[in-house]
Amino acid sequence: MKNILVATDFSTRSDRAVRRATLLAKKFEAPMSLIHVVDDDRPKRIVDADRDAALVLLSEQAQSLREVDGVDCSAKVTLGSLSQEVIKAAGASMADVVVIGPHRHRAFQDVFVGTTSERIVRARSHPVLVANGVPANSYRHVLVAVDLSDCSRQALLAVTGLGLDAYAAVSVVHVFDTPARSYMALASASSRAVEDYLASEKARAAEELAVFMRDLDRVPIHQVLKFSEGSTAHVICATAREISADLVVVGTRGRTGITKLLLGSVAEEVLHIADRDVLAVPPARVN
Repeated sequence: MKNILVATDFSTRSDRAVRRATLLAKKFEAPMSLIHVVDDDRPKRIVDADRDAALVLLSEQAQSLREVDGVDCSAKVTLGSLSQEVIKAAGASMADVVVIGPHRHRAFQDVFVGTTSERIVRARSHPVLVANGVPANSYRHVLVAVDLSDCSRQALLAVTGLGLDAYAAVSVVHVFDTPARSYMALASASSRAVEDYLASEKARAAEELAVFMRDLDRVPIHQVLKFSEGSTAHVICATAREISADLVVVGTRGRTGITKLLLGSVAEEVLHIADRDVLAVPPARVN
């Protein structure tokens, strides 16, 4: 991890992002950049006043991080759309990761507009780290959700690319389907028949996961197989709690438009419900 960008609006939620980014910057001896975006779709006098106040606050925060935490920290205040300006700043600073605080739940707006994290993730430009947990220590256990797709392959590669595996244990969870289970229940199949079916499906999933990991030359300490029961995102988050993982890593497919709105995604649901940090990794760019 060589460059870290953290977005702040000076809220308590953003304080988590700044603190997490600081811990990462110290661990990896990486520079970090603070960005605050002022909404410019308001009267000029209000925009100017907010910009001036933000410049003072952000400069003081960056100075404190440099002097107290010993972090190479710069600060920038920009005008415009929060997600667009953060994406531009990430590109300009060649950030390896963008760190933001947990989003404020506003159901109606979230459905039609999406959260800031989702809008940044949709840009498919940089990994986005949402600091949901209270940052106290460096990450100790990383859980990567894999579905054997190229997206989850990128998620695993990002863990290594960012250097997270050098300081934390890495586990994977594969949530697999058991398509005949519901039909067996409707057909009043015996419990033994259901158990045999689930065992065979688990064995098949284990073999597929082993091939997937072998192709990646990755052998995590812990591999978890879970039946798909209801929401895959809930299974992933429950697994993170079970194994005490403090960071969940998910790949994103970057769907956009009305299709994405109707179908949703596991990554977005994880972003909404997780009670610990989430790293959302976009698909690799095709040149």
